[in-house]
Amino acid sequence: MTSLAQGTPKLLEQPGYYHMQIGDIDIIALSDGTIPQDLPKLLTNIKPGQVEKLTGLNFQEPIVEASVNAYLFEIAGKLILVDAGTSELYGPSLGHLPASLARAGYKPENIDAVLITHIHTDHTGGLMDGDRRVFPNAIVYVSKQEYDFWLTPENYTKASKEMKPYFEQATLKMNPYVKAGKVKTFIYGHEIFPGLLPIASPGHTPGHSFYQVSSKDEKIMFWGDILHSAAVQFSDPDVTIVYDVDPKAAAKARKQAFSEAAKGKYWIAADHLSFPGIGHIRWNGKGYSWFPVNYTSTGVGQ
Repeated sequence: MTSLAQGTPKLLEQPGYYHMQIGDIDIIALSDGTIPQDLPKLLTNIKPGQVEKLTGLNFQEPIVEASVNAYLFEIAGKLILVDAGTSELYGPSLGHLPASLARAGYKPENIDAVLITHIHTDHTGGLMDGDRRVFPNAIVYVSKQEYDFWLTPENYTKASKEMKPYFEQATLKMNPYVKAGKVKTFIYGHEIFPGLLPIASPGHTPGHSFYQVSSKDEKIMFWGDILHSAAVQFSDPDVTIVYDVDPKAAAKARKQAFSEAAKGKYWIAADHLSFPGIGHIRWNGKGYSWFPVNYTSTGVGQ
């Protein structure tokens, strides 16, 4: 945000959390902060000028402030967090998940389980604060495919120079939990807890996972990184991003996810949609339209 009077950045205090209800389950969106993303440099498989056109139609600039979101809820007496934010890795505009958690009335030691959509460190960086496990009582859940890809030494050895830092950061943030016996891998098709089902969505990373939460005929799907720009990728889901490990598979997973969410009319929550990142999508005959959750109906920071 910019002060029009002075032309200098102005930080506005925000609550950092948002409540909504899915059946009997209270879902709390938590903000880790935002970070600028230069979409023309990051988005791939895209036509010249397409970013500028689509962001303009959505009253955005091509360089956008991307949210980093996490989500909290309770199932079967377990307090569960979806993804863990960034900690120190990406600068001072991020790393605010612990503060948002505190404002919502919780402490990191209250968390029983952390569900990792994938091991990119804007989702796992917040597991550690230096050499301290931020969530000392939590079991970290991740798909076996994701665990094997990022934490197998042979994959690091074979990785390109550009990819090696991702493997190094994954090891830095995940291994303390591995050594403490606090990591569990899962296979798809089986509930982790009653009403909580992991679903395969490979492409962005090999073991990228959705988490489906159901209660009283209502459903929300936690999407992780199935998309990074609502303005561009809802209009053209074939557009990919440099962070995708397998861009073709990522586009395929995105199109399937969009189609199923539009047909099923269920809630979705995504880590990089503008906070709180929760809403519905609809097919409009030419592309998908995004309908964020109504802030005024459920309240912010209640």
